[in-house]
Amino acid sequence: MRITVNALMLTVIIITSAGCAKTGGREINDRAGRTVRLTRPINRIVSTAPSNTEIITDLGMAHKLVAIDRHSANVAGIPGGLVTLDFFYPDAEVIVKLEPDIIIANGHNPTGSGEDPFRLLGEMGIPVVYISMSRSINDIYRDIAFIAEILGVTGKGGELIDSMKAQVDEIARTGALIENKRSVYFEISAAPEMFTFGRDSFLDDMISVIGARNIFGNDNWIVSPGAEAIIDRNPDVILTNVNYIDDPIGEIKRRPGFDHINAVIHDRVYQIDTDSSVRPSAHIVLALRQMACAVYPEFHEK
Repeated sequence: MRITVNALMLTVIIITSAGCAKTGGREINDRAGRTVRLTRPINRIVSTAPSNTEIITDLGMAHKLVAIDRHSANVAGIPGGLVTLDFFYPDAEVIVKLEPDIIIANGHNPTGSGEDPFRLLGEMGIPVVYISMSRSINDIYRDIAFIAEILGVTGKGGELIDSMKAQVDEIARTGALIENKRSVYFEISAAPEMFTFGRDSFLDDMISVIGARNIFGNDNWIVSPGAEAIIDRNPDVILTNVNYIDDPIGEIKRRPGFDHINAVIHDRVYQIDTDSSVRPSAHIVLALRQMACAVYPEFHEK
């Protein structure tokens, strides 16, 4: 049974008033540009996206998690028995009972219904910070730094960023030496509803880092291309992170007209790890290495 709004408000007021009595609180600007007041030390965290959960875990703060979204269930290093929440429709009553010190939300969360599912909880005093959808690798560095700051582990955040940068820069140095850049089509949703991405996305940034060219790099954000557009742009390599159908590589090769694409002719269709290619955290390095090895095997050791 759902609790009433008044009961929910009363519960949150009691929780947050106790927190304010302990500390004066501090104001921060989150990654979405909103001002949020932190009312007490952060010891109980709700994470609503797997990328945030990975960052929290990489910072050594997994023990402070009290709830996660269900997509975070396979993140290595999280404690067992955590409450799991729906990505788009989290249960406010469950969250209130957990008495979180902060909710670390994601730019994807409001898109389920078009409404911010945490708006009411934020208005009633539970601090909610948003990590906007990362549009570049540099954005991911900033996301890590932000989460490290609010959790009071800026030193660990710096170490994580430095480690990630070193690995990205190593691949980028090789990519910069490549003169004949291969063209790439990266599929994130299979036929019949094919989706890929254009500029201002961290995956497009990753293609540039390895020294390749995204065939939809001049398009905006998420792209739904027709088969004709892919055939016309004739990519040298096709990458896919689709894992919800059987044999995604074979499915691509069997599409009508795709036998005229260079990538299919030369058997350059490869599968990339799904989680590390869609979650903007330090774990993108795994997908980045796979992409580099797939597109330029002659320059990279597997």
